Amino acid sequence: MGRRRGIMSDELKEEIAKELGFYETVQKEGWGGIRARDAGNMVKRAIEMAEEQMLKNDNK
Repeated sequence: MGRRRGIMSDELKEEIAKELGFYETVQKEGWGGIRARDAGNMVKRAIEMAEEQMLKNDNK
């Protein structure tokens, strides 16, 4: 079974990894080197950012 292409851009993933403090691990070991908890927190943060953007767009 092949991997599906991700929805988040590499730039967004890197921005979130920096914000959450594990970007150094990504640089050293790649995305496979992060903990499952970090990946989950990254997804949670991406959802929060999307929700914030939606609210911002609704208020225009």
